[in-house]
Amino acid sequence: MITTPFGATSTAADVLAGVDLRGRRAVVTGGSSGIGVETVRALAGAGAQVTLAVRDVAAGQRVAGELGHPNLAVAPLDLADLASVAAFVAGWSGPLHILVDNAGIMATPLLRTTRGYELQLATNHLGHFALATGLHRALAAAGDARIVSVSSVGHVNAGVDFDDLQFDRRPYDKWVAYGQSKTANVLLAVEAAKRWAADGITANALNPGRITTTNLGRHIGDIGSAPASFDPASTDVSWKDTAQGAATSVLLAGSPLVAGVTGRYFEDCQEAGPHRPGVRRGVAGYALDQEAAARLWRVSADLTA
Repeated sequence: MITTPFGATSTAADVLAGVDLRGRRAVVTGGSSGIGVETVRALAGAGAQVTLAVRDVAAGQRVAGELGHPNLAVAPLDLADLASVAAFVAGWSGPLHILVDNAGIMATPLLRTTRGYELQLATNHLGHFALATGLHRALAAAGDARIVSVSSVGHVNAGVDFDDLQFDRRPYDKWVAYGQSKTANVLLAVEAAKRWAADGITANALNPGRITTTNLGRHIGDIGSAPASFDPASTDVSWKDTAQGAATSVLLAGSPLVAGVTGRYFEDCQEAGPHRPGVRRGVAGYALDQEAAARLWRVSADLTA
């Protein structure tokens, strides 16, 4: 088990204090809101050149201006639109040292992309899969690149249903769909860690925790309709602000404490233990399953071709 001196109350700035990321290039999806902003702030503050890959370019430019770092760039990216992902990949040149798959949506009503894919799976997983595979050469060129896949404790609500990924036959449940997409985030890291080890690429997933102010929960509505992981009276997972919520992301993206670590799932800046029923912590066994990870990779490659 990987442990660090940091914990649930550590901030992104705490984690990267004294870390020098000059000369390293990073992409943060969803970098214009929530923990994405704090991830960008911490990486840029440590010297990295950071591209905010965002749907709303104006919002990205506004955030970049507010952060005030000279080494920030903004580029359009709509993860639900594979043509947009392809355009982002085509526009990238040179090595890429850090890819933070941070953007996501949660608990939407049943919506589909133009290809007919369920929107949460399409945005949270398939878009990031297409992005990572499209940027593989750039990541390999870095020699020691890191992929950071932002999952959620919500992954314990559902594994990946390979027989009906898109809810074509089973009744749609927004939390099951979200859980499936977040399990897929972990499985992506597990398989990328295996496939791309020879390229020096590491890949890890994480649970950022429950964040007090973020746009992610805009579709939830009454919190009483949400699973126990969103119950404000729950004591097994603490609420965090965005700076604390970004801490585990930037740990995996830039800290020398986890250099060479790959294929793991973290929370509160530590490698997580196994999930136990009734506790909203830990990683479900199915999310680390090697066979499921390999199968999802093959299926995702077909769906994004």
